[in-house]
Amino acid sequence: MELNNIENLLEKYFQGETSTAEEKILKEYFSSPDVAQHLEQYKPLFAYFSQAGEPKFTSEITLANSHNQKRKTAWLSIAAAAVLFLGIGTFFYVSEDNTSTAVASQKELGTYDDPEEALKATQKALALLSNNVNVGIESVQYINEYEKSKNKIFKQ
Repeated sequence: MELNNIENLLEKYFQGETSTAEEKILKEYFSSPDVAQHLEQYKPLFAYFSQAGEPKFTSEITLANSHNQKRKTAWLSIAAAAVLFLGIGTFFYVSEDNTSTAVASQKELGTYDDPEEALKATQKALALLSNNVNVGIESVQYINEYEKSKNKIFKQ
């Protein structure tokens, strides 16, 4: 009868349905010298559990360590918030700078409502173009003089 009871307890044990009292019975049975031969394979398992006993804590938890951890977390939170605000501020500063530059460049290249103002701007642009073309023509005249001199020398 006892062997049948142990087999039933083993089955319950491996299904996770035993109580602590039933587990104690199993530990006592497998620590005794008269274990059934077909149950010998479970003897080392229960021998380990009886040797291990209850787990013991060897280190104390200190409140100072917890306090330091909270302090580090607080500083990290503050640093993360500062980086976030700095990033957002930089984004808005750069985007505002780009919009003001775009508005200024559109004003420079934009249309004129007053025809007289448009005529003055056009005349100013054409005068600038004319001056630059005249400088280019003078450079071409120097090249022409160089060509004439070169032709005189090499025709001899």
